[in-house]
Amino acid sequence: MCPNRTAMTNTMQHSPEPACLVCGAPLCYRDTAEEMTCSVCGRKFSSNASCENGHFVCDACHASPAISAIRSICLETQSKNPFTVAAAMMRSPSVHMHGPEHHILVGAALLAAYHNAGDLVLTKDALDEMVRRGLMVPGGFCGLAGSCGAALSAGMFYSIVTKTNPLSTDSWSLANQLTAACLDAIGKAGSPRCCKRDSFLALGVTVPFVLQHLEIAMEMPELFHCEFFSRNRECLKERCPYFPTEFTH
Repeated sequence: MCPNRTAMTNTMQHSPEPACLVCGAPLCYRDTAEEMTCSVCGRKFSSNASCENGHFVCDACHASPAISAIRSICLETQSKNPFTVAAAMMRSPSVHMHGPEHHILVGAALLAAYHNAGDLVLTKDALDEMVRRGLMVPGGFCGLAGSCGAALSAGMFYSIVTKTNPLSTDSWSLANQLTAACLDAIGKAGSPRCCKRDSFLALGVTVPFVLQHLEIAMEMPELFHCEFFSRNRECLKERCPYFPTEFTH
């Protein structure tokens, strides 16, 4: 059982997936945050989640191994299809089934595909900014704030390529509209969260949005099936739009 360090009103929910990076035990989610010490870097953070054995890994340590893989694929790929780019990132052993690295991954895949489709050079500065902004969104934000990090990542991508800031006009409005449209698609798909499904949904909303408003034609597959479902014990299976048809009944 999860260690009960809080008042009785602070209920906990257990994830069936063996998600702890230290021991593989299921994660436990509390209603309110507690101060915890990261089992990797030793720094203290306020968090709602630890594993059943009390281990806590901060978002930076969770995402750090994945960031180098995300960067490398972005700079090497020539694909105009963000689904292809994202799937390549997700195949990396450093990218976990779920985790805050997806808050960087979605926007990074879009940056790479966007620049390839626009015959532009993807700059290190743009990728650095995507990483910085993605790391601002904590793990579990989808449930804790009702705002999935995959949707926020798509909004970050749009803000970066349009150089949007809080004083911008039209692009400020469009960046928020894109994020809202991604959140709408993710919310309607159902729960519990799946970082892969939610990432693909955000990509699927963003590609036509960019074509309409920025006139950059990224590519999108006519039919896309998730190859990661077997790793997710919480998979919605046939209720997921990306579940392979040969596994449906």
